Formats: sequence, C-alpha cells, structure tokens
Amino acid sequence: MSDYKITCCSTADISAGHLKKLGCAFGKYHYIIDGKDYADDLYSTITPEQFYAKIDAGAMPTTSQVTPEELCEIFEPILSAGFDLLHIEFSSGLSGGWQSALAAQKIMQAKYPARKVYVVDSLAASSGYGLLVDKAAELKAGGMGIDELKKWIEDNRLRLKHWFFATNLAHFKRGGRVSGPAAAIGTLLNICPVMDVNSEGKLIVRRKAVGRKKALKDLFNCMCAQAEGGMNYSGKCYICHSMMESEANQLKGMVEEAFPGLNGEVEINPIGTVIGSHTGPGTVALFFFASDKRGL
Repeated sequence: MSDYKITCCSTADISAGHLKKLGCAFGKYHYIIDGKDYADDLYSTITPEQFYAKIDAGAMPTTSQVTPEELCEIFEPILSAGFDLLHIEFSSGLSGGWQSALAAQKIMQAKYPARKVYVVDSLAASSGYGLLVDKAAELKAGGMGIDELKKWIEDNRLRLKHWFFATNLAHFKRGGRVSGPAAAIGTLLNICPVMDVNSEGKLIVRRKAVGRKKALKDLFNCMCAQAEGGMNYSGKCYICHSMMESEANQLKGMVEEAFPGLNGEVEINPIGTVIGSHTGPGTVALFFFASDKRGL
C-alpha cells in the first residue's frame, strides 16, 4: 500500500502551525481589501485584530477561490515524491473551489497516472472544515488507508455540526444571507440569527435569539442535544470567532464543564480572512460530531 498525504485549503480556519503538525499542505484562497489582493495565509502576515479593524474602519473585502494552478502547485511536490494524495476541499455549497479541485485533480492524474489523486467535498466550512481535516489526519495516523479514509469522509461529513450566530448583520446582508429589512430590524432589536450548515453545505438561518447571551446558550444547547454519545461525547470540539474572544471563552468553559469526556481541550481559533470577509466581526461558531446527519 502506497503512503499518502492529506491536503486542504486555508478556509479550514485552523492555524498554519496546526496544519504543519498534521502534515497537511494547504491551498490559499484570496481576499481583496483596500484594492489589494492577498493570499489567505492563516494570519501569518496580518493579525485578526488588524484585519477586522480594517472592516470596522469601513473596508468591504471580497474574496476569490483557490485556482486549479495554485492547487497543482500544492499537489505536484507530493505526487512527484511518490505519494498518493487525498485533498479535502471547502464546501461546494459555499464556493467554486470544489471545481478548482476537480480541475487540478484531472491535470495531476493525467501527469501522474500511477498515483491515486483523490478530492473530496467536505461540505464543511471554517473550523468545522478544520475539525474534519484534523479527524482525517488522526485516522490516517491510526493506519487507515487512502481509499478507506475517502469513504469515511464521504460517509461521515454530514455528522459534523456547525452552529453559529452573528451579532453584526451588515455583512450577512451584503452576502444575501439576511435581507436588508431583516438586517435593519435585527440590529435595532439586538436579534442574532442562529445558523448552521445544511446537507448541501450551505448556510441556513434556523432561528433567531435576542441578544448574544441567549444565542450563546442556544449553541451550547444544540451540542447538548446533538453530540454523538450525548453528554458522554468523547470527540473533539472546536470554536471559532471574529473578535468575540470573551464569548468564545465563555462557550469553551460551558462545553468543557458539561462534557468531561472531551478529547482534549476545546480549541478556539479566529475566523480567517476569507470567511471573515463575509461574516465581519461579531460571529461565534461551535463545531462537533453528532450521531445524526445534517438535513436540509
């Protein structure tokens, strides 16, 4: 059995150091701010504070997906060294990056016909995508082969829950997730939409909470109700946020107290520049594995 490598993209919203530890090279999405195009390098050249300060000052960033050529630059050194490759891509329901991954796969498979070049749609986003990559690396380290791991991801990706809320609706309005009138009323009444990612990998508003305290409690209650094994959940849990450190730490404390069997501490990450271009500051998200799969 040939050895293989796992790759992903920067929209996994876990640190570059974490990915290096997992042995995962990553393709970089792009964000455009103040008229300049930047590669999303997982905050290696800009801090979250600097990025969100630009948004607070009125910058309206846009984003672009990783290109097939950029992915080929990640894939080729792995394949030329004699490894097979499993690339886990950002949700096809949120970006055209999946099409870039398929195009890169076709190019590399033709150039390296003796190698396995697999791409799989995570149907996940942000640190939920990161949690899936982390789990895949764990299974690989445990001896799972590339074919079995590809099938495991496809069979289990919809068990990965994403729950999040937003206190700043301006960027969700700009992206079409919330209507203009709803954003105006929501801001006026301190309403926080509570959202998840559905079975098609798309963001869906599920309900509304009044105030961030109730929204935070809503996320926690979702985990209590849905986590695999109930309150005996023994998997990992990730949280990410955009300039909501206090709320993220509060949620971490709630989860760690309620779920003593967690696999390690809850990991908190900043929402990256690409996802953050669409959320703006004021978002908190919670990710964990459930017994049941996501629906529409």
